[in-house]
Amino acid sequence: MTLLSRQILAIVAPTLARSFRRWIFHLGGLGFIPLGLLDSSVIPLPGSMDVLTLVLSARKPELWLYYALMATIGSVIGGFVTYRLARKGGKETLERKFPARKLEKVYKIFGRWGFGAIAVVAVLPPPAPMVIFMLAAGAMQYSVKKFLLALTLGRAIRYSLLAFLAARYGRHVLTLFSRHAHAVLIVVVVLIVASVAALIFILVSKRKKTTRR
Repeated sequence: MTLLSRQILAIVAPTLARSFRRWIFHLGGLGFIPLGLLDSSVIPLPGSMDVLTLVLSARKPELWLYYALMATIGSVIGGFVTYRLARKGGKETLERKFPARKLEKVYKIFGRWGFGAIAVVAVLPPPAPMVIFMLAAGAMQYSVKKFLLALTLGRAIRYSLLAFLAARYGRHVLTLFSRHAHAVLIVVVVLIVASVAALIFILVSKRKKTTRR
């Protein structure tokens, strides 16, 4: 890329970003669909779905459940597209994009936990490596039904919690988030981790029951 191209990009990029952001917010709940496709791609937008969920739910508290549902749907659609691409490309595609060590860890975790690995990572906020787990699920030919169920469960927990908090505390959440982003993030992470712990407990309990049978 030439120096002139870089300068033009530096000028145009912020304008395009603002236009895209306005367009997404203008779409309301439907904005989660294109944003979900981008967020679940190999070039994700960390935290973008969370921010949109918080802002829209704070603006219209009565629609928080709708926004949580649309965020979940958008994320699942995006995740499924990524999963299908990896399913066609196989492990060779992943090996060209990610370091061998990282893939080895992901394969190991996914091979042991499968459903639980996807569901738990789907609940966690950034920088949880969601995309690589979705790609691993596709590359390892994991069941489509189980993948969609795990991803839907995790995302539903995450976005329902965020939407409820924004609706319950309104614009105070946005003000607090802008002033004390780190502290708010810690509280949200704690709540999400608690949900993850409960989810793990349920999954482990079911696994033990199945083993005993």
